[in-house]
Amino acid sequence: MQTPIIKPVIDQHAEEAAFLWLHRGAAVCEPHYSLKEIAHLDDRVEAHIDGLRIAGEAGWEICRESLMAIKEPGEVFAAAVLAFEGDDGHRVDDVITVVQEVPECLDALVSALGWIDDEYFERWIPGMVSANAAIYRYLAIAAYAVRRIDLGEALGTALQDSDPLTQARALRAVGELKRKDSLPELKKFYQSNDEACRFWSAWSGVLLSDLPAIDALKTFVSIESAYCEPATQLLLRVMDIQQSQLFLNELLKNATNQRLVIRGTGMVGDPVVIPWLIELMANPELARVAGESFSTITGVDIAYEELEGEWPEDFEAGPTENPEDEEVAMDADEDLAWPAPDLIRAWWQKNSNRFRPSMRYLCGQPINVAQCQKVLREGFQRQRRAAALELALLQSDAPLFNTSAPGFKQKKWLA
Repeated sequence: MQTPIIKPVIDQHAEEAAFLWLHRGAAVCEPHYSLKEIAHLDDRVEAHIDGLRIAGEAGWEICRESLMAIKEPGEVFAAAVLAFEGDDGHRVDDVITVVQEVPECLDALVSALGWIDDEYFERWIPGMVSANAAIYRYLAIAAYAVRRIDLGEALGTALQDSDPLTQARALRAVGELKRKDSLPELKKFYQSNDEACRFWSAWSGVLLSDLPAIDALKTFVSIESAYCEPATQLLLRVMDIQQSQLFLNELLKNATNQRLVIRGTGMVGDPVVIPWLIELMANPELARVAGESFSTITGVDIAYEELEGEWPEDFEAGPTENPEDEEVAMDADEDLAWPAPDLIRAWWQKNSNRFRPSMRYLCGQPINVAQCQKVLREGFQRQRRAAALELALLQSDAPLFNTSAPGFKQKKWLA
């Protein structure tokens, strides 16, 4: 006897799956989520997806209705998981059609391809590598890359793809998968007219230890560049400490780069900057980002160690309730602890002898393979992303660890 379908329950599964995926999509980039918490979020997403699976055709139809009506990333993710777990090509086409209409949903679809089990991946993705439609080829390259599965010769073919989006994704995959054999082809894109191809070729070139790629990547370190953050994250980890200090000092000549420089000191990890960071903690505009760099270097959890201060009076960040206020940008430091400079200064006076100047630290220990692996297991997401980059640079043949992958997969990789 078939289990009766209760539509409001299925509706709720669809809504919750979409909402929770949006939540976890933000959480993987936030400073206060650990792998354990990401995995817990993913378990909740999976529970609601499972409710839709159990509902069978009704579960798909409700997801499809939401997909067509709302056309937002969460709905794309839920519908894509169900579509690719089936054998009906029309369902897959429905999802991809929406993504073509709303390109902002593309990452959600790729996330779904990283989520599905291996058997479904093998059913769909290999055949998409050579599809006529560019969107299918792009999705295949992205799906292999986020799962850190080598594409073999297909990657070389993708580097010659006529679609710039697919080509750029293939260039990124070269670095993620550490495909050293593709370096000669990669180098041809350092001066590409396509910005995405130019960036991802330089980014991957740096991961493959190609020195000319460093200069190519430096051109993206500007707050006007959409690639400023990933470029800075990688550059400051391949420069030696003296070079990185000169680079940051040059950036500091432009006042608009101050936040970038503060974050950069945490990426470098030299404890010589700690007194300067503590002084910055007295500035409400910069206090929390300075606190994050302090924590990145020392490993101190400001809130847990009771080194947190109070929100300063008369200081506002992000949008206000004033209708005449034209500031609409969200508070970039919303999830960071507010450091208490006096308490942190006292902590540093007591603990500074544990740290050596001109040595790079991550979360309180010198950067090495063992420490990076520990941070991947125990750190917060931004610290884990830093550890993944450091580990990729330390291990020339190891793929870049994907800290945005489903938590249950990350735990398996780290076991």
